[in-house]
Amino acid sequence: MTKKVYPDEYYKKKAIKLVVAHLRRKLEDAEHRDAEVFEPWLMQMDSLLEKDEFILSEYVDKRKELNNLIDSIYNIDLRYKVRDSWSSYGKSLDKKAPFK
Repeated sequence: MTKKVYPDEYYKKKAIKLVVAHLRRKLEDAEHRDAEVFEPWLMQMDSLLEKDEFILSEYVDKRKELNNLIDSIYNIDLRYKVRDSWSSYGKSLDKKAPFK
């Protein structure tokens, strides 16, 4: 039985979904009013992830927006928590399909 080989975009999208889910959990656990700033961004990410096509520039733009949101937070603890997700998001954009 042969394994189906997916393109790099499949793995990038899957990794980004995991990062967004993890970020959402962090923000729910934070229970800080600064966390509400991320809600529109998360909704936009959900709609972007629902699309069938993967356009890298859209995801890079969303990462820039995330960085701007992080910089606008006054709560330092929340900022550091979310900054890790920003780094993970960048790593997920570099994902490659496993090499046989």
